[in-house]
Amino acid sequence: MPAEKGQSPAIKREARDRRRALMLLSPGVLWMVLFMILPMIMVVYVSFWTQTTFAVEPTLTTASWERFLSSSTYLSAIGTTLRVWAIVLVATLVVGYPVALFIGLFVKNRTIQTALLVACVIPFWTSFLIRVIAWRPMLGTEGAINVILQKLGIINEPLTFLLFSEFSVLVGMTQIYCVFMVGPITFMIARIDESMIEAARDLGASFGTIFRRIILPLSMPGVIVGAIFVSVMVLGEFATAASLSGRKTNMLGNIIVSQVGSLKWAFAAVAGVVLTLIIAAVITLALRIVDLRKEM
Repeated sequence: MPAEKGQSPAIKREARDRRRALMLLSPGVLWMVLFMILPMIMVVYVSFWTQTTFAVEPTLTTASWERFLSSSTYLSAIGTTLRVWAIVLVATLVVGYPVALFIGLFVKNRTIQTALLVACVIPFWTSFLIRVIAWRPMLGTEGAINVILQKLGIINEPLTFLLFSEFSVLVGMTQIYCVFMVGPITFMIARIDESMIEAARDLGASFGTIFRRIILPLSMPGVIVGAIFVSVMVLGEFATAASLSGRKTNMLGNIIVSQVGSLKWAFAAVAGVVLTLIIAAVITLALRIVDLRKEM
């Protein structure tokens, strides 16, 4: 008698479920291999090609890596990228968390909650570049902020650091990416059982204690998800820095764009690999803080 006929129904069912799971996973795995893993392998491979003035040859060399790692300009760009990322991450959390706390905890009506979240994403109904460039008439020496401050008598001369500086880049990125922090945190706060908060109040706990002991720990998965969203987008940024800093803020994304425009594919690949490693390290660190599979 064949071995399959001697198998129990449970074993047959388990084998059938395994085959079904593999069939369901195969499209996603194939997509990831074709459009993420293979392109990344190709980028790493190209980073070791020989770069000439206007061409690249598939002769393996470490010259592009040596040039990148020995240049103070490019190492400074890494430092600028990390500094801008850290400041924007903190700024989006400081601005976004109170908004998420209000929507998720104090607004009880689900319809109003949805309306407020939709209001947060209204700026995304317009082009990304329009949202970036819109800060120029706000932050310029003759912009709205300087005019208002002068009319109020707070300043006598226009503030020149507001535009075409790292400050303007930070303001623009915080406004653009703050919603990606608000959404996940609001979702996690809205999931908190109100009976836990009521029980804490009945025991005499103040709002500060409730926030520190209940709300903040339970909302941490949302904070981590929001931090991952913001980190991935800010670390890969180039348009906001180029538009609002007057090319005074040089990030890794700007280096990649400029090198691709100069047809220096190998050097652009080096910067791309470095940027990918930084993003991977940030995400890995964030996932070590909170186990999302357990908490979500």
